[in-house]
Amino acid sequence: MVGKQRVAIVTGAGSGIGRAVAIALSQDGYAVALAGRREEALRETAAESGAPEDRVLVAPTDVTDEAAVRALFESTKDRFGRLDLLFNNAGSGAPPIPLEELTAAQWKAVVDVNLTGPFLCTQAAFRIMKAQDPKGGRIINNGSISAQVPRPNSAPYTATKHAITGLTRSTSLDGRRHNIACGQIDIGNAGTPMTARMPEGVTQANGEIAPEPVFDVAHVASTVLHMAGLPLDANVQFVTVMATTMPYIGRG
Repeated sequence: MVGKQRVAIVTGAGSGIGRAVAIALSQDGYAVALAGRREEALRETAAESGAPEDRVLVAPTDVTDEAAVRALFESTKDRFGRLDLLFNNAGSGAPPIPLEELTAAQWKAVVDVNLTGPFLCTQAAFRIMKAQDPKGGRIINNGSISAQVPRPNSAPYTATKHAITGLTRSTSLDGRRHNIACGQIDIGNAGTPMTARMPEGVTQANGEIAPEPVFDVAHVASTVLHMAGLPLDANVQFVTVMATTMPYIGRG
């Protein structure tokens, strides 16, 4: 156990937003468990964070696997003694093809990662947070702009991200009696490898291809740090962070 050390779990910590947030938390003094499918990528995140070995846990995890999620949370508690923050960030999408051409397997794969995974992680976090001393903690869900408005040919991703909003609300309500706060960050076009193609042009609602701006992912990390740093009697319930001129207001 690391005394009164603040402890966080970040899923999808091997790249993009998850890596940026994990590094920011580490540099802010958190002990961080890095969860994701690829161990090598997680070790790169750990190295970039500069965190000493006693403040980082590399934990390869498939968030769709209940046993793997249970092992992640148990190993975090065993290593650091408690859990103060969960950032539910792991996500995936289906090919951007017409809805009627998607297979049931493609649909289910996105639901498993984007919705079942965060539920399993939230459930495991509850079990630790309600029983620890001091009691409580915070959960932050990555909802995405797609939790509000869709892109063309994105039914599985959009449906699951809308569902994350429902999970956020239910978690906030059910967590009250345990001093567990839950909020959601909806992110639009943060500059990561996933959005590298956007300045070159992506499909718009009218079928045209148009470039979209991106913004520095560091601003996502600083927003998560702000949400995480609040006392548990205060909560950012929902926040949207996006490239100022992205086609979001009025999309479609």
